[in-house]
Amino acid sequence: MKRQRGFTLVEIAIVLVIIGLLLGGILKGQELINSARVRNLADTATGIQAAYYGFIDRYRRIPGDWSPAAASQAIGATLTAGGNDNGQIDNGPPVDFTEPNAMWVQLAASGFITGSYVGGTAAPTTINGVAPLNAFNNVMIMGRTADFEGGPSGRLHLVMGRGIPVDVLREFDSKVDDGLPKAGDVRSTVDTGALFGGIAETEATCVDDTNDIWDIRNDAQNCNAIYIF
Repeated sequence: MKRQRGFTLVEIAIVLVIIGLLLGGILKGQELINSARVRNLADTATGIQAAYYGFIDRYRRIPGDWSPAAASQAIGATLTAGGNDNGQIDNGPPVDFTEPNAMWVQLAASGFITGSYVGGTAAPTTINGVAPLNAFNNVMIMGRTADFEGGPSGRLHLVMGRGIPVDVLREFDSKVDDGLPKAGDVRSTVDTGALFGGIAETEATCVDDTNDIWDIRNDAQNCNAIYIF
């Protein structure tokens, strides 16, 4: 008769310790990745804000709103993208994207941000070179709309871009603001009917409307937010 030999208690304990170490390493690694993503969002938002106000301080004009001819002369580059020079970024009908797109062109030409942008009237996409992309490869856009929760509308804001996991967005909001999706300087975008269309909308399950909190239970991966200037 052959005698079957099982695992000893010591061997089982060693296996359990190894599994615990592996799980701990995986969870810690994921935590570090999420923290890096949050820092990237925060640096992007504050960096664009600094560039926007730095441009105004240097030229006494609004980037994107400044007329192409005057901007070309002052910046020292041939620019075809610009606006009507009325003192604000316009994004209303009939052409919603002219001045928001021109803003990136003028900020880049003056050295306040890196990149090369083409301007124009088309809605930004991930491949048309009109606007920068966030860390999740989705376009950002600047404007004055009612495309966010909590009102009032008309405040200048940066749309952070879609594709952000809800737990990352909640941590970003908590890091730079109040952690609430319908108040403060960081807010959830609307999930339908945005003036800028789908690029300025969010997955409906990102926010718990009853409790006014970021809803991490659903683990939504396509969230969006705005950063009010």
